[in-house]
Amino acid sequence: MKVHYIPFRKTDYFSNLICDYIEKKSSLKSFYQEYPDLKGFSSQIKLKQDSFENEKRKVLVNSLLKQNKGIEISDLTAQNINILKNSNTFTITTGHQLNIFTGPLYFLYKIITTINLTKVLKKEFPSYNFVPVYWMATEDHDFEEINYFNFKGKKISWNIESNGAVGRLETTGFDTVYEEFSKLLGDSENATYLKELFKNTYLKHRNLSKATRFLVNELFGMYGLVIIDGDDIELKKQFIPTIKDELLHKTSFKEVTATNTKLEENYNIQVNPREINLFYLNKNLRERIVFKNNNYLINNTNIVFSKSEILNEVSKYPDRFSPNVIMRPLYQETILPNLCYIGGGGELAYWFQLKKYFDTVNVVFPILLLRNSVLLITDKQLTKIGKLHITLPELFLKQEELISKKIKEISDINIDFTHQKEFLQQQFNELKELAKQTDISFLGAVNAQEKKQLNGLSYLEKRLLRAQKRKLSDIVERIKILQDNLFPNQSLEERTRNFSEMYLKLGDQFIPMLIDIMQPLQLEFSIIEY
Repeated sequence: MKVHYIPFRKTDYFSNLICDYIEKKSSLKSFYQEYPDLKGFSSQIKLKQDSFENEKRKVLVNSLLKQNKGIEISDLTAQNINILKNSNTFTITTGHQLNIFTGPLYFLYKIITTINLTKVLKKEFPSYNFVPVYWMATEDHDFEEINYFNFKGKKISWNIESNGAVGRLETTGFDTVYEEFSKLLGDSENATYLKELFKNTYLKHRNLSKATRFLVNELFGMYGLVIIDGDDIELKKQFIPTIKDELLHKTSFKEVTATNTKLEENYNIQVNPREINLFYLNKNLRERIVFKNNNYLINNTNIVFSKSEILNEVSKYPDRFSPNVIMRPLYQETILPNLCYIGGGGELAYWFQLKKYFDTVNVVFPILLLRNSVLLITDKQLTKIGKLHITLPELFLKQEELISKKIKEISDINIDFTHQKEFLQQQFNELKELAKQTDISFLGAVNAQEKKQLNGLSYLEKRLLRAQKRKLSDIVERIKILQDNLFPNQSLEERTRNFSEMYLKLGDQFIPMLIDIMQPLQLEFSIIEY
């Protein structure tokens, strides 16, 4: 087993914001607290320890024990829940939507990065404990983003009517999904395991929250992973002051808007805040709260609260108030003794918008760590890559760019007209000097002719390249097939493929292999040979 590393920027799949963060560019320093290295974690431990009350730990442990009641958790997970009572114990957290059967591969990579970081920190800071946490996005309502997964190029969907928070959705209709998936899996030993896992997950649990908890615990429970559901009244009680502040003062809107003004000087903004960044949550309902005519309206309903009524509602039913993407991170950091949030590039992008908001409400901003990203390559694929004289970094080129580059390299004629273009420009530079000395009005005609001639050379170069591609069509086709296999739909495979495809090949060695290999603080893209 061998791992190769490529800087994220060289893959061309990550934004300037994320690459600048990894490279510690000064333009981003004011938008985060500590950098994800051992020095940063040393400082973060002190910050969080000084700010997180022991009473919150008791509430957290009691909620986790209730949430895991009836679930067969590992001894290590039980131990991790118990030691959260201690002031020297901290969490490392990742979060994700309740994608069907984990959705794309990076769901696993986020959790493995989280688990592995706790191991690194325990080794470096042995007097402290570090607990890996998966935050289930049970209150999310974007059903279309989670109701499917891809398997061998086929989209397998759970098609039902959806309203409200996805975690509360009943698992009706999964028998049809199981039948479709089961037919595609085959009858191997690994396929049989996947069938049983799917059946036990979705046909034996009454809602999506319970099903997802079971699935993730089955895959990662042995590593001590703790699974938390924020849709919990006891946890929400700790967030009551922040919910009331949001309703009365629109704090998040003011602070995030101010941050966005500065951040967008150099980067694109990921999300824009609303005046109130809360939803009202009830059975089959999750709708925005809107302040209008001195009342609080629940969007798309007839529900209306006065100021006193909605504050009373918060006090009595805090679980009916659900933070949106702007406030969810703050809720997480309020109830967890958390040091670090691990996410993808898109997620971290909106976290950078929140630092000033965290400071204003006096909550410690966590370290932000980009999850491990992985490309999995077989020995057979590596052999093909070698025969085509493609380097590993070149695999990440857009397909047409890769094909053109390779055809130019292997062609027995020179398709690169750079030399001719440079020679032509030299001739026209001399003509321009001549025009300046004789008739300056002649300069426009020279410039126009130069452009025409250079465009003509570019056209001929493209024609010649197309001709060579036809002549070498066998190589072109081999490159296409190879890259399409590694980059489904011309995207990173981790954003498309489901883990079941890899499990069919590697079985119960797949996740342990990743646990052994992935380095959370490497901060580079990983290519794993297997």
